[in-house]
Amino acid sequence: MVFRKFCNNYFYLIKILVLVSLWVVQVTEGSRAEYVTCGSILKLLNKDLNLRLHSHDVKYGSGSGQQSVTAVDVTDDHNSHWLVRAAKDETCKRGAPIKCNSNIRLQHVSTKKNLHSHYFSSPLSGNQEVSCYGDENGEGDSGDNWTVVCNNDYWRRDTPVKLRHIDTISYLAGSGRTFGRPISGQGEIVGVSSQYEAYTDWQPQEGLFVHPSDLLPHQQAKISHTEL
Repeated sequence: MVFRKFCNNYFYLIKILVLVSLWVVQVTEGSRAEYVTCGSILKLLNKDLNLRLHSHDVKYGSGSGQQSVTAVDVTDDHNSHWLVRAAKDETCKRGAPIKCNSNIRLQHVSTKKNLHSHYFSSPLSGNQEVSCYGDENGEGDSGDNWTVVCNNDYWRRDTPVKLRHIDTISYLAGSGRTFGRPISGQGEIVGVSSQYEAYTDWQPQEGLFVHPSDLLPHQQAKISHTEL
């Protein structure tokens, strides 16, 4: 009886060790992923302002009255996580690298609403308002769609990109201004008319990056060339 109990505990311990080992391998592989992929959860850093894109269940007191979008300087705020999804009425395969100049949605993880813009004025600078919008399932409208503007084949984790709002052709940016109460010290996020204006660069930061299951085309070509 004692021996059987010992064996059961031993095999249980081995099982746990195997699972932990597999998890470590997966995390290590994920950390080597070069690209932002469909289904990844990430934070976005405004390179010039050193602030992370942020939202919370606080509505604008003017303009659309929708959920506000701001920027914060803290690195560990869970309200700065965004899920990379396909644009509305489009699809993307989970784990597939996001191509440059393709369309996406960014869903705020905590509130399930999508990064959104429209022709309302922002509260501090009078630029275009950026908000979060959608129902409890994250379904909104075409104002949730953004184009990832970059010069590579795919959205790289080590390279800043621009985010262009499809409906209004404006670019996601910081204004350089900060709010007072009830969100004191948080930066205003806006849409601006040109990608060359200040504070329009966004760099992927901390997050959970889904590792692609398939090789990219250039990787397949490299393998074929090596085999030849």
